Amino acid sequence: MSKLCVVDNTGIRTPGFVDRYLPALLNQASHLIVGDFAEVVRSHGLSIVEWRVLAILADGDAVPVGLLARKAVTKQSTLTRLLDRMAEQGHIVRLAGGHDRRLTLIGITEAGRALVEVLVEQAEAQQKRALAGLDPAHQWQLEHLLRHLIDSLAADAPGAPRVVGV
Repeated sequence: MSKLCVVDNTGIRTPGFVDRYLPALLNQASHLIVGDFAEVVRSHGLSIVEWRVLAILADGDAVPVGLLARKAVTKQSTLTRLLDRMAEQGHIVRLAGGHDRRLTLIGITEAGRALVEVLVEQAEAQQKRALAGLDPAHQWQLEHLLRHLIDSLAADAPGAPRVVGV
């Protein structure tokens, strides 16, 4: 935490607003955890959003575009254009959504999987280094608290599908 504090009328020092503001804390933590990994991603010819898409798809199942946009933290209209490029590059494939012909699923190709596998290994190593200061119980607790927060916020989003275990 920052050394900036607020001193109340009793003389007790408490952290200032930004040091207690969850979005600021999450952004700071994310920035510190990611570190130089963005450069590693770009050196493999991918943007950060392309990396996120491939990492999401690398787990196996094809994903609806809307859910993919939510997990990749990008607008669906932006993602649609990006998916066009990724399909042209041979990294992803669009699939029919089974019984709902309006639904488009996105899957990863072998070329996309080969590209992202190396990056996933590096991302996991980066995360391990970043969390080394926490004991395993705190690492587990942090991950599960964040998943719970994401699930509860996603459940409150109007018209948004519930994302479990992102």
